[in-house]
Amino acid sequence: MPRSTNPLVISRVVGDVLEPFTSSVGMRIVYEGNVEVVNCSELKPSQIINQPRVDVGGDDLRTLYTLILVDPDAPSPGDPNMREYLHWMVTNIPATTGATYGEEVVAYENPRPVVGIHRLVFVLFRQMGRQTIYAPGWRQSFNTRDFAELYNLGSPVAAIFFNCKPENSPTGSSRRR
Repeated sequence: MPRSTNPLVISRVVGDVLEPFTSSVGMRIVYEGNVEVVNCSELKPSQIINQPRVDVGGDDLRTLYTLILVDPDAPSPGDPNMREYLHWMVTNIPATTGATYGEEVVAYENPRPVVGIHRLVFVLFRQMGRQTIYAPGWRQSFNTRDFAELYNLGSPVAAIFFNCKPENSPTGSSRRR
């Protein structure tokens, strides 16, 4: 059986956060300073303080999308008992635009890992139409699969992740302090 070369599979984003899916819509994420997020990139907490610019592809302005940002490694990769921590949620984003054209349901909270290397995962879902999506009561223990099922979003249409570790962590190991 051939091994996957998909970085979402290798990093266990598919498995820990998502079921296998086929990406069908382009998504571009750029943080301040023109720092573009690509799968497996490593960004420092100081680079991700402010919410990024997220451009969504597609070809029909009537198509709407929901974007979430989660950390499946909270509070630490060795003990992710808050998995998944919800950092951001934007709904009703028209195709060919960006997150600023959607409705921010959960305000951006910049990731600040304390220990270990954390995967931060942006997931984009196609909505069936304009819909009201409610903010969960808390950010910790969010579940992307349950959320998608609750709002009938189906499989993701795009996902991108990056790694982030404490600013002064030389190795990013997940040992306890």
